[in-house]
Amino acid sequence: MKRVAFRVSYPPTAAHPIHRRLADTDEVSRMELLVWGPTAEVTTLSWYDAEPATVRELLTAVETAVASSTVAGDGGTYAFLHQSEYELDADVLDLVARSGVVFLPPVVFLDDGDAVFEAVGEQAELSRLYADLGDLLDTRIERVSEFRKPSSPARLTDRQQAALAAAEALGYYDVPRTGSVSDVAAELDCARSTAGELLRKAEAAVVREQLHRGGER
Repeated sequence: MKRVAFRVSYPPTAAHPIHRRLADTDEVSRMELLVWGPTAEVTTLSWYDAEPATVRELLTAVETAVASSTVAGDGGTYAFLHQSEYELDADVLDLVARSGVVFLPPVVFLDDGDAVFEAVGEQAELSRLYADLGDLLDTRIERVSEFRKPSSPARLTDRQQAALAAAEALGYYDVPRTGSVSDVAAELDCARSTAGELLRKAEAAVVREQLHRGGER
């Protein structure tokens, strides 16, 4: 199976109301649609690179909104939005619903009118999706790779996890560095050599996982 990253450009007439609003404000430039469902009535979870008050104002563009809530997090704002209907272009929504591929989160909507997403499927189905999308929107393929199942998270022992947490809290990973291995050892009440070994093994596991994930994209 293949994993393909698509970029499409929405004209204002086909864009979702929130996507249109992104182009009209300097306070929000990015929305990441994290969780959604292919139903007429659906609750979505999205993340915005803006403060909660700005996001709440942005959500007023959605006329079909039944309820919404926002939570600050990860340098921006998460928003739950329940709509009585998607308000996406009907032709695009129908194409997505009948496609023979799986769409991976997030779908990223940008303030220049573009949306970026990834789909997984057999080559013939992905080619058909590309052609069908091209009939409706300006569509580009940004990346093609083999699909592989996600790797298991790095397996850290409780002590390794504690060492990483202490190192981060004490400034060991700050730039410039403000904490030391000795500080970590004092926090964990262990020898400096033990703290150093815990950090090296934990860091090695995290780096291997990250490199493996990078090879999947």
